[in-house]
Amino acid sequence: MITKMTKYSFVVLSGETHAFLAKLQELGMVDINRQEKPVDAHSRELADKLIRIAQLSSKLKEATKETELTGSDTDYNGSAEAFLDETAKLFARIDLLRNEVDLLRDFIKTATPWGDFSKDDLDKIVRLGFTLHAYITPEKRMNPEWEKEYPLFEMNRTEGNVYFVVLEIPGIPYTFPLNETQFPSLSYTTLSKNCTQKENELTACRERLSYLTGHRDILKKYAATVSSELDLYMAAVSGDKQVEGYVDLLTGFIPTEHKEELENFLEKESLYFVSSPAEIDDNPPVKLKNNWFSGLFEPIGNMYMLPAYNELDLTPYFAPFYMLFFGLCLGDMGYGLLLMLTGLAGQFFLPKMKGYLNLAFFLGLGSFLMASLSGSFFGMKVTDLFPAVANVQDFFFLFSDMKMFWFAILFGLFQIVFARILTGIDSMIRKGWQHGMAPFGWAILIIWCTLAYASTMVPGLKLPKDISTVMLIVSVSLIILFSKPEGPVYKRFGKGLWAMYDITGVFGDMLSYIRLFGLGTSGGILGMVINTLAISLSGVPYIGWLLTIVLLLIGHALVLGLSALGAFVHPMRLTFVEFYKNAGFTGGGRAYKPLKTK
Repeated sequence: MITKMTKYSFVVLSGETHAFLAKLQELGMVDINRQEKPVDAHSRELADKLIRIAQLSSKLKEATKETELTGSDTDYNGSAEAFLDETAKLFARIDLLRNEVDLLRDFIKTATPWGDFSKDDLDKIVRLGFTLHAYITPEKRMNPEWEKEYPLFEMNRTEGNVYFVVLEIPGIPYTFPLNETQFPSLSYTTLSKNCTQKENELTACRERLSYLTGHRDILKKYAATVSSELDLYMAAVSGDKQVEGYVDLLTGFIPTEHKEELENFLEKESLYFVSSPAEIDDNPPVKLKNNWFSGLFEPIGNMYMLPAYNELDLTPYFAPFYMLFFGLCLGDMGYGLLLMLTGLAGQFFLPKMKGYLNLAFFLGLGSFLMASLSGSFFGMKVTDLFPAVANVQDFFFLFSDMKMFWFAILFGLFQIVFARILTGIDSMIRKGWQHGMAPFGWAILIIWCTLAYASTMVPGLKLPKDISTVMLIVSVSLIILFSKPEGPVYKRFGKGLWAMYDITGVFGDMLSYIRLFGLGTSGGILGMVINTLAISLSGVPYIGWLLTIVLLLIGHALVLGLSALGAFVHPMRLTFVEFYKNAGFTGGGRAYKPLKTK
C-alpha cells in the first residue's frame, strides 16, 4: 500500500536555512521539495564530481578484475580529493603509456630487420650531402650488379628478404629499379630502450593503482559526502524567497506515522510551520509499505514506475501472479528446486542481499509448484522416473502439453478478470459506485465468453440459458451505461458502445499468456536434449561417465540461465502491460527521498 504523507511548510530566515536543513538531514525523515538537476555553477560542480567518482569507482572495479590487482593493507594518508585526483591521473597515464608501448613495439618490429645503427650515422650521411634510400626485396630478386652500379650497402638478410640502402650522390641523377620503403628513424636498440623505460613506468603505475584498489571505500564514502552536500544545497536553493529575500518558504513531506517525532523536533527549534494531509495536487512523494512477501516484489514494480499518490498500489496483487507465472515459464521442478536452495543457502554468504535471495526462493517455489503439473524434473518426466505416482493420484505430474496450453490461457484470463474486479472495487471506494460498474461488467462479460467457448469442448460447462442470458445483458448494460458515468444517458450510450471495442484488446491480452506455455515447454525440451546428449557420451571408453556428468552440469546450468531470463522478463511484461492496463494503473508517482546523510 501507499504510505500516507503529511505536507509541511516551513518559514525560515534566509541566513538560517542551511543550518535548519542540515538538522533535517540528520533527522532523515523529511522529503524536501528540491530541484533534481543542477541550477548553478556550484551544483553543477558537485554533480560532475559525483559522476566522476562513479566513473572512477567503476574503472577501479573493472581494473581489479582485468589485471588481478590485489590492493594493499597499508593505510592511505591523503584526502579523498587527493585520492580522486591521483586515481584519475593514474588511469590517464596508464592509457597513454599503453598506447606508447604498443606503438614502440610496432616500431621495434619494423626496425629490427634493418640491424643496429646510430642516429649519428644517419646525421653524418646527411652532412656529407648524401640522400639515403631504403629498399626491401626477396633474396632471389637481389641483383649482384646493383652493388657495382650504385653506392649500395646491405643492412641485413632475414626471412628470405634483403634489407639494403642506396646513397644518392649530389649532382648525379638518381634512379633505381625498385620501389622505395621507409627507413626507420631510430634503431631497434634505441627503440627497445625507450620501450623498456615506458614498460617500467607502466608497471610502476599499475603497482600504485593496485595499492589504491585496496582503498576503494574512500571513494564510496566521499561519494556519500558529496551526495549529501548536493542534496542539502539543492534543498536550500529550491525554497521560495519571501519578504524581499529575507525569508525562505520550504515545503516538504513526511510519512504521517512520523509526524509526532518531526513536530517535537520543530517545537524544540521554535520554528514556525504549517501542516496538512498531503493531497494529489501537492505532488507528494510515494513510499510503498507492504508485508514481508509483497515487499520482495517492489523492486520489480519499480522497474516500471511508481503508482500515483492517490491510486492503488498493485504490488501485493501482482506478486503471487508473478511468482506463479515465473514458474510456468521456467517449467521445471529441478530448476525451481535449485533456485530455492540458492535463495536459502545464499543468505549465509550474502546477508546484505537477503531480500533478493528471498525473492529467488519464492520464484523457485513458484517454479516447483507450476512444473509439478506437467512433472518435468531436469528435462525428465516424474512419471517416467516413478511410475507409481500416477497410481495414487490423477492430477499432479500428469498434465499433457495441451492441458498446460489451456491452463496458461485460463490462468491469464483469471488474472484479467481479477484485475477488472480490483479496478471496480477501487473505483467505487475512491470515485463512487457508478465508476465501478463498467469494470464489473467487463469481468462478467469475460467470464461469459470464456464459459461459452469452453462449453463447445466441455459440454458440462454450458450455463443454463436463463443465467447465460442474464450475464450477457447485465455485462453489456454495465459497460455501455457506465464506461463514462458522467453526463446524461444518451451521451453515456454512445461512449459505451465505443468502449465495447475494447473486447479486441482483451482477446489480444489473452493471447499474450500463451507464451507462458511456450517458454515453459521450450525449457523442458532443452533440458531433455541435454539429457539425451549426455547419455550418448556415456559409451565413450574410460571417460564416458565423466563426460556425461560434465555435460549435464554445464548443459543444465546454461538451460537454467536461459530459461530464467525468459521467465523473469515475460511475466514482467504481462504485469506491466496486461495486468496494469486492466487494473487501470496510471502511475507517475515520484519516489520518497528524505533529506538525510548518506
